[in-house]
Amino acid sequence: MPKHAVDSYTSRLMAQPNPPTVTVVIPVHNEASFLPDAFPRLFDELADVNAEITVLVAENGSTDGTANLVREAMASHERLDLLELPTPDYGAAMRDGFLRAESEWVVNFDIDYFSGQFLTDALALADSADIVLASKRAEGADDQRTAARRFATWTFNQVLRFALSSGVSDTHGMKLVRSTVVDDIAPQVISTTDLFDTELVVRAERAGYRIAELPASVEELRESKSNLVRRVPRTLKGVWAIRRSL
Repeated sequence: MPKHAVDSYTSRLMAQPNPPTVTVVIPVHNEASFLPDAFPRLFDELADVNAEITVLVAENGSTDGTANLVREAMASHERLDLLELPTPDYGAAMRDGFLRAESEWVVNFDIDYFSGQFLTDALALADSADIVLASKRAEGADDQRTAARRFATWTFNQVLRFALSSGVSDTHGMKLVRSTVVDDIAPQVISTTDLFDTELVVRAERAGYRIAELPASVEELRESKSNLVRRVPRTLKGVWAIRRSL
């Protein structure tokens, strides 16, 4: 971010009365080729959000120099931090990033899926919600993914409704979570990999925390790195493990 942009952002923050503190947690694995273009887009998205924001990149098990690239970027982005984990595990990286945060709120973004507008809209619900989900299935959502991926999201939601009695429409994707929910619920979560955030939401739902949903706009910037067919068996196995643990 250019210095004048940082100064402008800091000035706006100082002019706002008690802006909320937010940690943006982004798990990454072998993203060295993608990060140089993603960081400018990310900080541009966050520049107008009325919050004191720290971006925590949770690098997990990368072998392509991703961590070194993040460290280099930290010299230009004063609100960028790095968490290094030895094992490739998306959910575990999200969990450890959430637990490391010292802010009032945490939000999970992916390096190819983030939205400053979602964060602004979600923070506007702070008085009435403890978790705000960006739902690809809510009324008004604009999901531009392939038909196969949209069908997979619908099917997964039906599985959650049947197996876990969940009433939310989408647990995968951007979400804003109050830090007290993280402190209370995250230690109970048994899932990592694909299902940490799903189990966190379901457990928070059962514990009576207030959950709101906002319609999401989704446009894939690249082909998904996760193979949909290979995810199905481990996802079903993971949901069954959650059901048994509840």
